[in-house]
Amino acid sequence: MQVETDALKTLQEVEAFVNRHAGAAIKAPGRAAAYAQIGQVAGRFSCWQRSRAEKGLLRRYLQLTTGLSESQLTRLVGRYLREGELQDRRRLPARGFRRKYRLSDILLLAETDELHGTLSGPATRKLLERAWKVFGDPRHERLAQLSNGHLHNLRRHSSHERRMGSKTRTRPTTVAIGERRRPRPEGRPGYLRVDSVHQGDLGRVKGLYHVNVVDDVTQYEFVGTVERIAERFLLPVLEGLPGAFPFEIRGFHSDNGSEYVNYRVAGLLDKLRIEEQTKSRARHCNDNALAESKNGNVIRRYPGYGHIPARHAARLHEFTFGVLSPYLNYHRPCYFPRERAASRGKVRKVYPYSDIQTPYEKLKGLPEAASRLRAGVSFEALDREAYARTDNEAARELNAASDALFRELRQDAR
Repeated sequence: MQVETDALKTLQEVEAFVNRHAGAAIKAPGRAAAYAQIGQVAGRFSCWQRSRAEKGLLRRYLQLTTGLSESQLTRLVGRYLREGELQDRRRLPARGFRRKYRLSDILLLAETDELHGTLSGPATRKLLERAWKVFGDPRHERLAQLSNGHLHNLRRHSSHERRMGSKTRTRPTTVAIGERRRPRPEGRPGYLRVDSVHQGDLGRVKGLYHVNVVDDVTQYEFVGTVERIAERFLLPVLEGLPGAFPFEIRGFHSDNGSEYVNYRVAGLLDKLRIEEQTKSRARHCNDNALAESKNGNVIRRYPGYGHIPARHAARLHEFTFGVLSPYLNYHRPCYFPRERAASRGKVRKVYPYSDIQTPYEKLKGLPEAASRLRAGVSFEALDREAYARTDNEAARELNAASDALFRELRQDAR
């Protein structure tokens, strides 16, 4: 609907008009007509002299008759009161920026890139500048003033790309070793988490490395020590894992470090008949969290943080594998989580006191535990090793061995 508003002379007539057409779909005029309407109403009713209520009435009237929003009216009425008139400030037809570099310049840049092998931006600018200033080529007059940023804009132009040919971006190398996911043990022992811990360098003296291997379900743990994390040092330790754990090894999980994700380790796992090799996913730091937590709670507690030279790796391996690992598995209690439903469909892990037990107790408590042991291993033999000494006696032996070891290392350092 379109209405005639020129006949309205008083505020009473304006109010009656607003009440009569409230909610009506009134056709909005063009920009020029709307500006003229605002100027006529503001001048006819002297809106700068009106009260707040009367100004509000005139604003509602203008919204009905112009179709403009409240914020647009506020801005335009203010401009009319300041300048005494309203004009369309748009430039019609719209004129964009003047184009400085032409198609011939883009093709000339592509020719330069093709001849010199697409050098860096500053080097290419120097070539264009020399072509004009040193060799006097008039075709390079505009390109001699080309900025580094706009040079790359021209290189992205379709004409430049057609001249230079298609470009293939560098693609990341895909390593087809291991499946990128979390292990899924489903309550079965034998799915190992592995991680390496560096004992620190001192100047140019390299420190040794610990190899920490933890079972996902029972938290059975073995710690080995090597001079380097190169294959010739790691493979003998990994090859001894099936004989160290009392159950069959089914899975091997590590982070994405090349010391474990390589063809030599993959071949060894296949030789040992380990079913699956998995590796941590990108941006999922909890995928190997069990091994990481054991690094801090076990390895940093006993060997510590200090530098130990690589030449002592064999002596450290006797301690970590022969003394520390049995203590961890038979005498050091661990927390085992239970999952409970929380609000909003989330799952929360709790650690009840009743579930705190040693890894060996956890293994014995699994359903059909005897059937999970590897061939030639029985709980009778494991019981003799587990209960041959009390927890305190095992801790005393561990501490005595640790004191003797580090006393020997300090004497060697002198």
